[in-house]
Amino acid sequence: MVRGAAAAPRGRAVPGAALRHAAPALLLYAAVRALGVVALALWGLADGKGARHLLSARWDSIWYARIAEHGYGYTLHLPGGKVHSDMAFFPLLPWLERLLSAVLPLSAGDAGLVVTAVASLCAAWGIFAVGDHLYGRRAGVALVVLWAALPVGVVQSMAYSESLFTALAAWSLYCVLTGRWVWAGAFASLAGLTRPVGAAVVAAVGITAAVALLRDRRRPEGARQPLPRVLLGVLLAPLGWLAYFAWVGVREASVTGYLDVQGGWGNGFDGGLAFGSFIRERLAGPAFWAGLGLLAGVALVLVLYRAGVRQGQPLPLLVFTGTVVLLALTAKGYFGSKPRLMMPAFPLLLPLAVALARLRTVRAVPVAAAVALVSAVYGAFWLHGSGPP
Repeated sequence: MVRGAAAAPRGRAVPGAALRHAAPALLLYAAVRALGVVALALWGLADGKGARHLLSARWDSIWYARIAEHGYGYTLHLPGGKVHSDMAFFPLLPWLERLLSAVLPLSAGDAGLVVTAVASLCAAWGIFAVGDHLYGRRAGVALVVLWAALPVGVVQSMAYSESLFTALAAWSLYCVLTGRWVWAGAFASLAGLTRPVGAAVVAAVGITAAVALLRDRRRPEGARQPLPRVLLGVLLAPLGWLAYFAWVGVREASVTGYLDVQGGWGNGFDGGLAFGSFIRERLAGPAFWAGLGLLAGVALVLVLYRAGVRQGQPLPLLVFTGTVVLLALTAKGYFGSKPRLMMPAFPLLLPLAVALARLRTVRAVPVAAAVALVSAVYGAFWLHGSGPP
């Protein structure tokens, strides 16, 4: 078990051997997500809504496809003063959609589904690699299954950026854990081009590097981190995130350009006051049970984070998870999106994964199957209803 800030790099793994080692996790991940898509399609037969349309042509998927097809510059003015600009969406996913649709006979939306399918498998592999590195192969497999079967896990199959971001974040964290600092910085930089919460990956790389270098002062010369590689990784990590913020700032002619764009969508950060008021209003009104469910969900997230601290999770995981959760809970808009926004924080599931891995197979399999089935049914219900805002 690795508990320190970063471990020395292992020997170079053979790609084929690494893939075979991760194969059970990837196959189970694909099975869980396939179950979710099948449930969505079957629900659609009764509801008259096609699974393909729900996964690639609604909500944020439309905005990403429009950027892929026409570039940035679309703004929607709504009653009440809200201004929805497409610059709220980071560019890596639409870039990949445009590239794929240019070389294959696919629409931007369908290209988004292909990108998401590949990215979600890469995310599952990265998540497995982290779990396997820390707690062994069974825990890695269990971690992947639990992440696939999250209540909002259907988003992993949509033309959204969560799967792409989680893949980049997971591999960046794995590289930090194994001392591959340049790769960690490169993945962090790409994560910063994917979602605004890329700041969480940047923080994980930077803070862990700082702690590692401080600890190195008390270590003999041969046991220290390679300083040039650490510094290069730290310098690379924020480049993507900063570049997009700077570009939007130039376009908006304002240093706070991106924050202004988010403000037009009703987004921003207020320390969680608006979210707290949202929950309180439901507890005091006819939606009491919904408010209680939200409160229980927040409490569960905090309990799982505390369990991760007590479990001795390494610093980069705690920094990444804590930043993702903090940003999600302190945002003042789109309250229904918070479970989706926290989905990349897969280390929250590590205590549960370790517990599941300790069960005998005859007990672990029914538990995992039941969770996957509930997730599939809930995902179909959700997308045929309110869906991800």
